[in-house]
Amino acid sequence: MNDDFAFVDELVPGIRWDAKYATWDNFTGKPVDGYLANRIIGTRTLCAALAEAQEKAASLGFGLLLWDGYRPQRAVDCFLRWVDEPEDGRTKLWHYPNIDRATMFAKGYVAAKSGHSRGSTVDLTLYHLVTGELASMGGGHDLMDAISHHDARGISPLEAGNRRYLRSIMEDCGFAAYEREWWHYGLKDEPYPDTYFDFPVA
Repeated sequence: MNDDFAFVDELVPGIRWDAKYATWDNFTGKPVDGYLANRIIGTRTLCAALAEAQEKAASLGFGLLLWDGYRPQRAVDCFLRWVDEPEDGRTKLWHYPNIDRATMFAKGYVAAKSGHSRGSTVDLTLYHLVTGELASMGGGHDLMDAISHHDARGISPLEAGNRRYLRSIMEDCGFAAYEREWWHYGLKDEPYPDTYFDFPVA
Protein backbone atom coordinates (compact mmCIF):
# COMPACT_ATOMS: atom_id res chain seq x y z
CA MET A 1 0.00 0.00 0.00
CA ASN A 2 1.54 3.31 -1.01
CA ASP A 3 1.58 6.38 1.21
CA ASP A 4 -1.45 7.94 -0.50
CA PHE A 5 -3.66 5.07 0.72
CA ALA A 6 -4.84 4.26 4.24
CA PHE A 7 -7.25 2.10 6.20
CA VAL A 8 -10.40 4.21 6.27
CA ASP A 9 -11.22 3.46 9.90
CA GLU A 10 -7.86 4.91 10.98
CA LEU A 11 -8.58 8.28 9.35
CA VAL A 12 -12.36 8.35 9.89
CA PRO A 13 -12.87 7.27 13.52
CA GLY A 14 -16.25 5.73 14.27
CA ILE A 15 -17.07 4.67 10.73
CA ARG A 16 -18.51 1.17 10.44
CA TRP A 17 -17.56 -1.40 7.84
CA ASP A 18 -18.18 -4.93 6.65
CA ALA A 19 -15.82 -5.70 3.77
CA LYS A 20 -18.09 -8.06 1.87
CA TYR A 21 -15.49 -9.40 -0.55
CA ALA A 22 -13.31 -10.56 2.35
CA THR A 23 -16.21 -12.75 3.52
CA TRP A 24 -18.50 -15.46 2.14
CA ASP A 25 -21.36 -12.93 1.97
CA ASN A 26 -20.95 -11.68 -1.60
CA PHE A 27 -22.18 -12.60 -5.07
CA THR A 28 -19.32 -15.07 -5.68
CA GLY A 29 -20.19 -16.95 -2.48
CA LYS A 30 -16.62 -16.96 -1.14
CA PRO A 31 -13.77 -14.59 -0.20
CA VAL A 32 -12.41 -12.86 -3.29
CA ASP A 33 -8.78 -12.81 -4.46
CA GLY A 34 -6.84 -9.91 -2.95
CA TYR A 35 -9.00 -9.48 0.16
CA LEU A 36 -6.87 -10.94 2.95
CA ALA A 37 -8.39 -8.87 5.77
CA ASN A 38 -11.84 -7.48 6.58
CA ARG A 39 -10.77 -3.86 6.30
CA ILE A 40 -11.59 -1.00 3.94
CA ILE A 41 -8.75 0.88 2.20
CA GLY A 42 -8.99 4.10 0.22
CA THR A 43 -6.96 7.08 -0.87
CA ARG A 44 -6.38 9.75 1.74
CA THR A 45 -8.49 12.05 -0.45
CA LEU A 46 -11.33 9.55 -0.23
CA CYS A 47 -10.95 9.32 3.54
CA ALA A 48 -11.18 13.11 3.92
CA ALA A 49 -14.36 13.19 1.85
CA LEU A 50 -15.85 10.31 3.86
CA ALA A 51 -15.10 12.16 7.11
CA GLU A 52 -17.10 15.09 5.77
CA ALA A 53 -19.91 12.76 4.67
CA GLN A 54 -19.95 11.09 8.08
CA GLU A 55 -20.41 14.47 9.77
CA LYS A 56 -23.20 15.43 7.40
CA ALA A 57 -24.92 12.07 7.88
CA ALA A 58 -24.73 12.45 11.67
CA SER A 59 -26.55 15.77 11.44
CA LEU A 60 -29.45 13.80 9.93
CA GLY A 61 -29.31 11.01 12.50
CA PHE A 62 -27.37 8.55 10.35
CA GLY A 63 -24.00 6.84 10.35
CA LEU A 64 -22.11 5.35 7.41
CA LEU A 65 -21.49 1.64 6.90
CA LEU A 66 -18.92 0.77 4.22
CA TRP A 67 -19.08 -2.45 2.19
CA ASP A 68 -16.15 -1.88 -0.15
CA GLY A 69 -13.53 0.70 -1.02
CA TYR A 70 -10.28 0.08 -2.83
CA ARG A 71 -10.53 -3.17 -4.81
CA PRO A 72 -7.38 -4.91 -6.11
CA GLN A 73 -7.35 -5.55 -9.85
CA ARG A 74 -6.83 -9.24 -9.05
CA ALA A 75 -10.29 -9.22 -7.42
CA VAL A 76 -11.81 -7.82 -10.60
CA ASP A 77 -9.99 -10.52 -12.57
CA CYS A 78 -11.49 -13.07 -10.16
CA PHE A 79 -14.96 -11.75 -11.04
CA LEU A 80 -14.16 -12.19 -14.73
CA ARG A 81 -13.29 -15.85 -14.17
CA TRP A 82 -16.31 -16.42 -11.94
CA VAL A 83 -18.86 -15.32 -14.54
CA ASP A 84 -17.60 -18.05 -16.86
CA GLU A 85 -18.02 -20.79 -14.27
CA PRO A 86 -21.08 -23.09 -14.34
CA GLU A 87 -24.08 -21.73 -12.43
CA ASP A 88 -24.47 -23.38 -9.03
CA GLY A 89 -27.37 -21.22 -7.79
CA ARG A 90 -25.82 -20.52 -4.37
CA THR A 91 -26.00 -16.72 -4.57
CA LYS A 92 -28.36 -16.17 -7.49
CA LEU A 93 -31.52 -15.56 -5.44
CA TRP A 94 -29.92 -12.80 -3.36
CA HIS A 95 -27.66 -11.13 -5.90
CA TYR A 96 -28.84 -11.69 -9.49
CA PRO A 97 -32.30 -13.29 -9.43
CA ASN A 98 -33.42 -12.04 -12.83
CA ILE A 99 -30.25 -12.18 -14.94
CA ASP A 100 -27.61 -14.75 -15.88
CA ARG A 101 -24.19 -14.27 -14.33
CA ALA A 102 -22.67 -14.09 -17.82
CA THR A 103 -24.56 -10.84 -18.49
CA MET A 104 -23.35 -8.94 -15.41
CA PHE A 105 -20.64 -7.09 -17.32
CA ALA A 106 -22.85 -6.19 -20.29
CA LYS A 107 -25.55 -4.86 -17.95
CA GLY A 108 -23.08 -2.65 -16.08
CA TYR A 109 -23.12 -4.34 -12.68
CA VAL A 110 -19.51 -5.53 -12.85
CA ALA A 111 -16.66 -3.93 -14.80
CA ALA A 112 -13.42 -5.37 -16.17
CA LYS A 113 -11.76 -2.14 -15.04
CA SER A 114 -13.40 -0.90 -11.86
CA GLY A 115 -13.30 2.58 -10.35
CA HIS A 116 -12.78 0.80 -7.04
CA SER A 117 -9.29 -0.23 -8.18
CA ARG A 118 -8.33 3.45 -8.44
CA GLY A 119 -8.92 3.81 -4.70
CA SER A 120 -11.53 6.57 -4.54
CA THR A 121 -14.82 4.69 -4.93
CA VAL A 122 -16.93 3.22 -2.14
CA ASP A 123 -19.96 1.00 -1.68
CA LEU A 124 -21.89 2.05 1.41
CA THR A 125 -25.21 2.52 3.14
CA LEU A 126 -26.73 4.40 6.07
CA TYR A 127 -27.61 3.21 9.54
CA HIS A 128 -29.62 4.87 12.30
CA LEU A 129 -27.36 6.29 14.99
CA VAL A 130 -29.93 5.77 17.75
CA THR A 131 -30.57 2.07 17.11
CA GLY A 132 -27.62 0.95 15.01
CA GLU A 133 -30.03 -0.64 12.54
CA LEU A 134 -29.43 -0.32 8.81
CA ALA A 135 -31.68 2.13 7.01
CA SER A 136 -34.20 0.47 4.68
CA MET A 137 -32.99 0.91 1.11
CA GLY A 138 -35.12 -1.51 -0.90
CA GLY A 139 -32.43 -4.09 -1.55
CA GLY A 140 -28.99 -5.05 -0.34
CA HIS A 141 -25.43 -4.68 -1.56
CA ASP A 142 -24.75 -6.07 -5.03
CA LEU A 143 -28.36 -6.88 -5.83
CA MET A 144 -27.92 -6.78 -9.60
CA ASP A 145 -31.42 -5.85 -10.60
CA ALA A 146 -33.45 -2.87 -11.78
CA ILE A 147 -34.71 -2.46 -8.20
CA SER A 148 -31.20 -1.23 -7.32
CA HIS A 149 -31.27 1.64 -9.82
CA HIS A 150 -31.68 5.12 -8.38
CA ASP A 151 -34.93 5.63 -10.28
CA ALA A 152 -36.30 2.20 -9.39
CA ARG A 153 -40.03 1.59 -9.16
CA GLY A 154 -41.44 -0.79 -6.60
CA ILE A 155 -39.66 0.47 -3.49
CA SER A 156 -41.46 2.14 -0.61
CA PRO A 157 -41.50 5.91 0.02
CA LEU A 158 -39.30 5.31 3.09
CA GLU A 159 -36.74 3.37 1.05
CA ALA A 160 -36.74 5.98 -1.72
CA GLY A 161 -36.30 8.70 0.89
CA ASN A 162 -33.34 6.95 2.47
CA ARG A 163 -31.69 6.57 -0.92
CA ARG A 164 -32.17 10.30 -1.47
CA TYR A 165 -30.60 11.04 1.91
CA LEU A 166 -27.54 8.97 1.00
CA ARG A 167 -27.24 10.52 -2.44
CA SER A 168 -27.56 14.06 -1.09
CA ILE A 169 -24.94 13.42 1.60
CA MET A 170 -22.46 11.93 -0.83
CA GLU A 171 -22.96 14.42 -3.64
CA ASP A 172 -22.61 17.33 -1.21
CA CYS A 173 -19.21 15.88 -0.24
CA GLY A 174 -17.79 15.59 -3.75
CA PHE A 175 -19.01 12.17 -4.86
CA ALA A 176 -20.86 11.14 -8.00
CA ALA A 177 -23.58 8.49 -7.96
CA TYR A 178 -23.77 5.46 -10.24
CA GLU A 179 -27.30 5.19 -11.57
CA ARG A 180 -27.52 1.38 -11.57
CA GLU A 181 -26.36 0.92 -7.95
CA TRP A 182 -27.75 3.07 -5.13
CA TRP A 183 -24.79 2.13 -2.87
CA HIS A 184 -21.94 3.03 -5.28
CA TYR A 185 -20.20 6.44 -5.17
CA GLY A 186 -16.94 7.68 -6.66
CA LEU A 187 -15.06 10.90 -6.03
CA LYS A 188 -15.52 13.39 -8.85
CA ASP A 189 -11.94 14.65 -8.47
CA GLU A 190 -10.13 11.40 -7.73
CA PRO A 191 -6.34 11.53 -7.37
CA TYR A 192 -5.61 8.50 -9.60
CA PRO A 193 -8.13 8.66 -12.47
CA ASP A 194 -6.07 6.46 -14.80
CA THR A 195 -4.32 4.03 -12.42
CA TYR A 196 -5.64 0.59 -11.47
CA PHE A 197 -3.82 -0.70 -8.40
CA ASP A 198 -3.31 -4.34 -7.47
CA PHE A 199 -1.84 -4.49 -3.97
CA PRO A 200 -3.78 -6.77 -1.58
CA VAL A 201 -6.05 -5.61 1.22
CA ALA A 202 -3.98 -6.97 4.08
